[in-house]
Amino acid sequence: MTRELVIETLGSRGDGVVRSGEGPVHIPFTLPGERVRASVRDGRGEVLEVLEPSEERREPQCRHFGTCGGCSLQHFKSSGYLAWKREQVRQAFLSRGLDVPVEPVSPAQVGTRRRAVLTARRTRSGVLLGFSRRLSHEIIDMRECPVLRGQIVDALPGLRELLGALLTRKGKARVTVLATLTGLDVCIDDVPEARDPDALMALAALAERLDLARLTVAGEVLATRRPPVLEFGGVPAVPPPGGFVQACAAAEKLLVGHVLKACKDAPRVADLFCGSGTFALPLALRSEVLAVEMEAEALGAIEAAVRQAQGLRPVETACRDLFREPLAAEELNAFDAVVFNPPKAGARAQAVELAQSTVSLVIAVSCNPATLARDVRILMDGGYQVSRVTPVDQFLFSEHIEVVAVLER
Repeated sequence: MTRELVIETLGSRGDGVVRSGEGPVHIPFTLPGERVRASVRDGRGEVLEVLEPSEERREPQCRHFGTCGGCSLQHFKSSGYLAWKREQVRQAFLSRGLDVPVEPVSPAQVGTRRRAVLTARRTRSGVLLGFSRRLSHEIIDMRECPVLRGQIVDALPGLRELLGALLTRKGKARVTVLATLTGLDVCIDDVPEARDPDALMALAALAERLDLARLTVAGEVLATRRPPVLEFGGVPAVPPPGGFVQACAAAEKLLVGHVLKACKDAPRVADLFCGSGTFALPLALRSEVLAVEMEAEALGAIEAAVRQAQGLRPVETACRDLFREPLAAEELNAFDAVVFNPPKAGARAQAVELAQSTVSLVIAVSCNPATLARDVRILMDGGYQVSRVTPVDQFLFSEHIEVVAVLER
C-alpha cells in the first residue's frame, strides 16, 4: 500500500516512526517532520519519495547508503544526529527511572573505523564481500565506505582474490579485518577447515603478496608476516585472531581517558570482561590490576604484553565466565575500583554482586545503553550514585553508541 505520511520521530534503530491506528510504522532513512510517500506493509515502510525534506537532511556520503546495512543515518546532519544519540542514552536511563545528566556526545570522524566484520560469498561471477543489506542476508558488494579506514577499503580487491582461492562454489565466510599498526590482520571463519597442504601454501603465499600482517583461516594461523600490533594506552599488544577490540582507535583513546580519569590513583583495580587489555594495560601503568575474561587467548595477549612492557604494576589474569560465575562481593571488596565492559547483553549477575560489595568506585563501559541502564539501576539500588555519563560515538552513521558511566558509593 502506498501512502503519504509525516514522520513524527526517530525510533531506536534510527528509523522514522509514524503512529497509526494499526500501530507504529517504521520507515528507514527518513527524519522527523518530513512528508514522504512510502510503500507500507506490516508496520514497515520503504520510502519512495521525500516530498518535503527536513532541514536536518543532507546528502549521504556513500553510494551504498540505503542498501548496505552498515549505516542508517548518513542522511542526518551532524548536530541533530549527535543530539539524537545523546537522547537515546538519556531515554534508556529514564526507562529505568533514572534521570541522570548525560554529557554531549564525543563525535566520530569519517574514515577511522579500524575493525570490520564482513560477509563473503562465492558466486558464478566472483566473490561478493561487504556488509549485509538491512534486515536481510543479501551481501552488498562493497566498493567504497566512508566509515572504514582507507587501508581496509583499499585491500578489498585483494581480499576478494584471497577468498576466491579459498571458497568453493556458493561458499560463504565471515571475514574480520583489523587495521593494526603493522598492517592488516585478517581472520576468515565459518569455512571448512583447510587440510590440503598445497592449498594452504597457496593461501599463505597470497597473504604474503598482499602484505597482510597475519592471515588466519578456520582458527589456523596460515601466515604471520609481522605481528599485528595495537597499543592500549601506549602499551603494545597483539590481540588474538578475530578477537574483540574497540572499533575505532580514536574512540578507544577517549574511553581509556575517561576510565583513567575516574580511577585516578586507585591502588588496586579489577577489570572485568577485559578482552585483550584495552583498559587493563593502561591501568597497570599506575595500579595493580586483576584482568578477568572468559577467552583464554585474550588473556594470553595481556600476559605477553606485560612480559614485554616496562614500568607496569603487577597484572594478574583470571579466566572466568562472569555471566555464570561473577566475582562475588567478598572477592570484589579487595579492590578500590572496578571497571566492567561487557558484551551487549550487559553484566546483570556481576552488577548484583557489585551492589552488595564495598567497592567505592565502579566504571561501566557499554555499547548498549539499555542493558547499561539496567545494570546501573542495580548498582544505584545497592547504594551507588552516578557521577558521570559520557557517550562516545564510536559507531559513525549507525544507531549504536558507546557509553561510560562512573558510579561512586
